[in-house]
Amino acid sequence: MSNLNAEEYKTFESIKHVRENGTEFWHARELAEVLEYVQWRNFQKVIARAILACKNSGFEVNDHFAEVSKMVGIGSLTQRKVKDYELTRYACYLIVQNGDPRKEIIALGQTYFAIQTCRQEVQDAFNQLDENNKRLVVRGNIKQWNQLLAEAAHNAGVITDEEFAIFQNAGYMGLYGGMTVSDIHAKKGLKEKG
Repeated sequence: MSNLNAEEYKTFESIKHVRENGTEFWHARELAEVLEYVQWRNFQKVIARAILACKNSGFEVNDHFAEVSKMVGIGSLTQRKVKDYELTRYACYLIVQNGDPRKEIIALGQTYFAIQTCRQEVQDAFNQLDENNKRLVVRGNIKQWNQLLAEAAHNAGVITDEEFAIFQNAGYMGLYGGMTVSDIHAKKGLKEKG
């Protein structure tokens, strides 16, 4: 099974555009190139299938596949207007789902857009929470990471409570420029646990 490595991830990120309002989009012609479609007419067939999937899913096609035109050079310093699309993440996801499955880059694109779509859904759900529930989610995440850290430390030979306290304090010192837990509490005006 192929894993999405940093270079492949960067490929899809490098063609992402961000508007002033923070919304992301991809140009279809740039995506076609990354997905190794040499002929635009072949990629248009993929776009047509993706548009149909979008429509049949009940989404507004124009919200995800905004038709635009751009000027491209055709030699001798002349240009002509060509059709392009500004694609949402969802549109890109539908495109890679409808792409040529024999291409490895299509599988990588499916992985990239699936992961990014999931991340965005999680972020959107988190942003809908009130401050108290956000704090509970963050606290739960920290608790889980601390348990993993304790397990890793134990597997590395940190066994006793005293060894773990030294290990944990070394972690704080690494994060806070050499400050110990006591130094951090003093600087932030926090009470020490007694």
